[in-house]
Amino acid sequence: MDIHEYQAKEILSRFGVTVPRGGLAYSPEQASYRAQELGGDRWVVKAQIHSGGRGEAGGVKVCSSFAEVEEAASEMLGKRLITRQTGEAGKSVFRLYVEEAADIAREIYLGFVLDRKTERIMVVASASGGMEIEEISVSDPDSILRLIVEPAAGLQDFQARELAFGLGLDKALTAKAVKVFKGAYRAFRDLDATMVEINPLIVTGAGELVALDGKMSFDDNALFRRPEVSEMRDKSQEDPREAYAADRGLAYVGLDGNIGCMINGAGLAMATMDMIKLAGGEPANFLDIGGGASPERVLKAFRTVLMDDGIKVVLVNIFAGINRCDWVAEGVVQAYAQADIQIPVVVRLSGTNVEEGRAIIAESGLPIITADTLADAAEMSVQALAA
Repeated sequence: MDIHEYQAKEILSRFGVTVPRGGLAYSPEQASYRAQELGGDRWVVKAQIHSGGRGEAGGVKVCSSFAEVEEAASEMLGKRLITRQTGEAGKSVFRLYVEEAADIAREIYLGFVLDRKTERIMVVASASGGMEIEEISVSDPDSILRLIVEPAAGLQDFQARELAFGLGLDKALTAKAVKVFKGAYRAFRDLDATMVEINPLIVTGAGELVALDGKMSFDDNALFRRPEVSEMRDKSQEDPREAYAADRGLAYVGLDGNIGCMINGAGLAMATMDMIKLAGGEPANFLDIGGGASPERVLKAFRTVLMDDGIKVVLVNIFAGINRCDWVAEGVVQAYAQADIQIPVVVRLSGTNVEEGRAIIAESGLPIITADTLADAAEMSVQALAA
């Protein structure tokens, strides 16, 4: 789960990281009022969407008067920002963050990510801040510093100091850098984050270290124990299909094809999508109904898949272990009665109670296409598109 910049800054601030003063706004008038509250003579108006590259897309503007703040807010609110990360669909702007302009003397990149290879938290930093880490790795790979944190010990002071020295920070800033690095690490660790990024972390003219931007992502599977994080979820920034599925305990990822997939197990899902591609088709989604799927859960899965108007065929591929084929078959039959299915459905069942499941489908009298193997199911799905 991703959160907005202003939310990430609120969290980082609680862990001792200095951030600029700012305020949230939902209207141009409120944006102007926030600037007046902050005082000063320069402010930055930032569109709050779950994407990087906002500045290039017109989502970050520096203003020198209250009128400019109001005008910038008016231009951004309701606009669909298209960045290199959002794709052509873009993301709509419904809230803004107005903060005081900073006196930037230097920019640094700082990130914390899960390194699956070492099964540790990795700190990634670069003296070239203000750019995405992918750009830095191409333009200035030698500037990237990497540090592995041992989970039993956490980020140690000597490691944070080494990082500060490696970034070429002035000695007078070392203690402040240690505080920032350890604070960001604790935010990552204590809230089950999967990514914390401060880009840029700036050195101000007054010699302070300030997080000018912040991004955080969290482990969806840990949200049940992090209600304070879960409450920050903004569904307007998510794929509505994925949000609908997540609210019903389903794992769903939308794709660009026209064959909807309902599978149990991530490995089987990947194999199914591969077989669809091999047969000449294009998968429209990844939907894992999980183990122990009841007929009601299968019905919810069908409704999720059918939310995508681009889907022309649904392929149900179940290898039942914990699941039961008869439950899945009952869910498919219920879906025809309650979800108003008007497109071809291909079903391949295997495993626990497979004969009972096939009998339920055969006796239903519904126009369900059945297959014995995954290869057959993929071929039949592609053929159904042309029918």
